[in-house]
Amino acid sequence: MARWFLQTSAAGYLLLALVFIYLPVVILVLFSFQSGDLPVPPFDGPSMRWYRELFANERLLDSLINSVVVAVASAIGTTALGYLAAYGLSRSPVRFMGAARFLLNAPITVSYLIIGMGLLTTFNVIGFQKSLLAVTVGHIVINLPLAFAILYSQMNERHKNIDSAAHDLGASDLQTIVLISIPMMKVPLIASFCLSATLSWDEFIVAFLLSRFEVTLPVIVYEMLRAGLTPEVNAAGTLVFAISMAVILVAAVALTFRRGER
Repeated sequence: MARWFLQTSAAGYLLLALVFIYLPVVILVLFSFQSGDLPVPPFDGPSMRWYRELFANERLLDSLINSVVVAVASAIGTTALGYLAAYGLSRSPVRFMGAARFLLNAPITVSYLIIGMGLLTTFNVIGFQKSLLAVTVGHIVINLPLAFAILYSQMNERHKNIDSAAHDLGASDLQTIVLISIPMMKVPLIASFCLSATLSWDEFIVAFLLSRFEVTLPVIVYEMLRAGLTPEVNAAGTLVFAISMAVILVAAVALTFRRGER
């Protein structure tokens, strides 16, 4: 009896948690297809009216392109720097590893607002203007700790031993990295890239602080929200969510395919 009660309670708690997480998303998507002017019950769709208006908005389309550019560029930079940091640290003297790892992981605990304000102040001091490039640098800074953590966790003794064997056989450091280490790290590199791109894609605080005239999609959505909640805002939010899910899905398929090859 007690076991049945615990199992039922656990299942009920899981169901409640899933509803709590996904119900707002379901409502967001549902009312993006509302045909009326307000995203409130009763639902009088389905209608593509607000999606047509969304894609007729040139500023929003520009921000969509900006978001894609920033997400891809920052993901490439984050993954490259995270790989180099993980590769170098995993082969450093043991006495330096703890402190260096702490410094690389510490920004995870810092608020994006604090990091964004710090970057804004630094850029003002050195004369670096607000721009998409500034946003890209900001996203690299906030996403680098996660990329490093993913990649460093996969660089075990096996990788070090294979690298040593390659050096013994006459391979240079560059050949070892390009021909051996990177192919062996393909799965975590893909995971790091997709996670960084997804986090950059819907990040708002740093993008808002470091952009001026050219802005990303989350900033445009925020500006639309200031004018009031409309089905067009829901459509924009659904678009952000759909692209994020698409990136995650592509990553999952790629990683599953890679495991199948093994």
